[in-house]
Amino acid sequence: MLVGLTFDLRSDYLALGYSEDATAEFDSNLTITALEEAIQACGLKTTRIGHARALCEHLVAGERWDLVFNIAEGLAGRSREAQVPCLLELYGIPYVLSDPLVCALTLDKAITKKLVRAAGYNTANFFVLNRLGELGSVNLAYPLFAKPLAEGTGKGVSPQSFISTGAELAQVCGSILDTYRQPVLIEEYLPGREFTVGIVGNGADAHIIGTMEVVMCQREMQAIYSYEIKEQWQKYVTYTSPPVGALSEAVEALALGCYRTLECRDAARVDIRLDASGTPSFMEINPLPGMNPIFSDLPIIAYRAGLTYDGLVQAIIGSAMRRLGLQWS
Repeated sequence: MLVGLTFDLRSDYLALGYSEDATAEFDSNLTITALEEAIQACGLKTTRIGHARALCEHLVAGERWDLVFNIAEGLAGRSREAQVPCLLELYGIPYVLSDPLVCALTLDKAITKKLVRAAGYNTANFFVLNRLGELGSVNLAYPLFAKPLAEGTGKGVSPQSFISTGAELAQVCGSILDTYRQPVLIEEYLPGREFTVGIVGNGADAHIIGTMEVVMCQREMQAIYSYEIKEQWQKYVTYTSPPVGALSEAVEALALGCYRTLECRDAARVDIRLDASGTPSFMEINPLPGMNPIFSDLPIIAYRAGLTYDGLVQAIIGSAMRRLGLQWS
C-alpha cells in the first residue's frame, strides 16, 4: 500500500518571503520525517506530495495513491484546510482525517461554537466583530478575550488578547483586523483551568486517548497559551494529567460529545477551559492536529498516556482504514 503525505512545509513559504507568523501553522522537516517514518513502521510505503498546488500537479500528471495522510493547513481563506480533502475527493482518493466540510467549519471558531451550543454543550458567550464600527454592539461581560476568527496554533493570541476595558477592546480588535484581514472572535473570558483532550476514532468508536492540563509556569501568563508558548512549552508550561474523578469525566464527556457532534474523523484535539463556576466550557477543536513529535499537543498527550509516536500514527491510520474498509497490505 502506497501512502502519500500532503503537508505545508514551513521552510518553503519562508523562502518565498512569508513571515514567521504567517507560517506558524506549517510543518518542519522534522515533523514530516517523523510522520513518514512512523507510517513506514506500519509496513506501508510512503511518498511525499506536499501542499495543495503540488497535489494538483501530481494529480494532473496521473499519479495516484492507495491512501493519503493529510496534514496540509492551506495558505489563505477560512476554507483553506478543506482544499486538499476536496481535491482528494474529486479524484476519489481515500485519505486520513476529517472531510472538507468539517475542516472548513471548524476553522471558523464562531460557526463551531454555534453548532456546539445548539447541541447543548457549554461554550463562552461570544461576538464576531467584522469592523470597528460594530464595537457598540458588543454586549458581553468583561473581562473579554479576543483572537482572529479563523486561525490556529495560537496565531493572533498574545498578552493583549486579555481585555478589561472598552479602550483595550478597540485597540486589540483594530490590530487583529489590520494584521489578519479577517473578523475578530470576542469571547467572555474563561478564568478557570485549561485542558486539551486527544481523541482517536469515528462515531461511536471514537475514544479518548488522554487528557492533559495546561499550567503556565508564570502566574501572569496563565491566560495566554500562545503560539510562542506552545513552541517553547518546556520553558513556560507544565503539562499534568488531571486525577480521575468528576472533573476529568466532565471534561472528557464534553470533548467527546463535541467531537461526535462536529463529525470529526480519525483523530482530533479538543481545547476546554473551566468557566467562573468551574464548569467545563468548549473553546475550540482541531481536526488536523499538529504532529510535531516534540511540541505538538496530540503527540504529547499520547506520550503521557503510554503511547509512542509510531503507536499514535498507527492508531490514526487504523481508524481511517476501518472507516474506509481498507486492509493492511
